[in-house]
Amino acid sequence: MERRQIALPIGMISYVEWRPRTETGTPVLLLHGGGADSAMLSWGEVAPALADAGHRVIAPDHPGFGRSPRLNAPLTQQRLVDYLADFVDALGLDDYVVGGLSLGGGLTLGHLLTQPGRARGALLLGTYGVMPRLTDGPFSAVTHFLTFLLLRTGLLNTMTTVYSRSPTAMARGLKDIVRNEAARTPALLAAVMAEAQAGSGLAVFGEWQRDQVLWNRLRTVYTDRLPTITVPVLLIHGERDRGVPPARAEKAAATIPHSALVVVPGTGHWVQRDRPDLVIPAVLEHLRRIDLATPPGPESA
Repeated sequence: MERRQIALPIGMISYVEWRPRTETGTPVLLLHGGGADSAMLSWGEVAPALADAGHRVIAPDHPGFGRSPRLNAPLTQQRLVDYLADFVDALGLDDYVVGGLSLGGGLTLGHLLTQPGRARGALLLGTYGVMPRLTDGPFSAVTHFLTFLLLRTGLLNTMTTVYSRSPTAMARGLKDIVRNEAARTPALLAAVMAEAQAGSGLAVFGEWQRDQVLWNRLRTVYTDRLPTITVPVLLIHGERDRGVPPARAEKAAATIPHSALVVVPGTGHWVQRDRPDLVIPAVLEHLRRIDLATPPGPESA
């Protein structure tokens, strides 16, 4: 594993790279989620397993998250999509699979839709971009509007700051997104708290939320455009994900032409941290099928 930096038009981006002993599979670009998350937090278990299977794995810290500096302008979905295209260009990637968790899943969808024909396949874990509001159910409109008010008044930012300083509150929040008790280790809690307190991820995530949460709906909803995605897509979803209900993943999988859905039993939103023992094999099988489906090149013809 190596930590690297690269200069983009948006600013300096820090990323982590895992290189296999022998590269036999398609490179994989992995995108972390929002809040107190980073490349290492989301992919520190998954990426080495993919590298061991022959894949070069690249995982950036999005602007303002992890070790990437904050932007001089508020973070928006459009800026994220633009930065990812520039990141791929700067690395010279022309044959890769892209995947992401939550915010990273929405970024993956944005990349597929704005840069068609570039990625060979995709992974969507608890993906953003497939819901019209923050929640489903009879009270979704009220919940969404109240969240909008909390964001606009700054109260949500204050509440998040207080929350991030309490080990008890953070442990309770972690329990909601990582349901497997064995996976909620003291080391994971300490890493999440360190990221929340030392980094700018929570503040930057708040900027992104203010961009996305309009008074009655979310700004970015990709559902109508999902049928235009032509590459193989694997959706991996937690059975007990309360952030993105499994029904939304089922609907997205039914809409994307070449897709498959794996619902991981008993897991929450941070599904790859919850049950890496189930997620990693599913990802490797998806990558294997993509590699087998690739037409032979001139050297192997």
